[in-house]
Amino acid sequence: MRKYSQIAAAAAVLALTLVTGCSSDGKSDDKAAKEAPETATGSLEQLAAKTDCKPNIQTDAAELRQANCKTKDGSWVLATFSTDRGQREWLNSAKDYGGEYLVGRKWVAVGEPDVVKTLRGRLGGTVESGSDHSGSSGSGGDESGHSGHHGS
Repeated sequence: MRKYSQIAAAAAVLALTLVTGCSSDGKSDDKAAKEAPETATGSLEQLAAKTDCKPNIQTDAAELRQANCKTKDGSWVLATFSTDRGQREWLNSAKDYGGEYLVGRKWVAVGEPDVVKTLRGRLGGTVESGSDHSGSSGSGGDESGHSGHHGS
């Protein structure tokens, strides 16, 4: 399980390099919830195809497959998992970085709020928000509170 945790931590760091900023208001969009299609299922490639993305595979392991996607709608990271538990562990670690996460069964898409909203219209799923880092940390506005995210 330690190997998976290391992969998950590395994947979270990579995924979040595409997410700019560290804030999220955590508000849900009730109208969007009513308009979302049934949650998509499938392989990383099948999910990417539903968004018109040609995935740029970054991680190809038994436990985790991850790709960068870029289309006219924006850039995001798509990750698929071999187990529900692995997905939840990855998501719990990644949420410390903030951002928006579109979550389906054994997959997660990570991107800017507008991109996630667009993806939800194609893939369904539920939106989860990461930690809100927009408040004052008392550190003079620097990113020292993030220093633990970069160690191995």
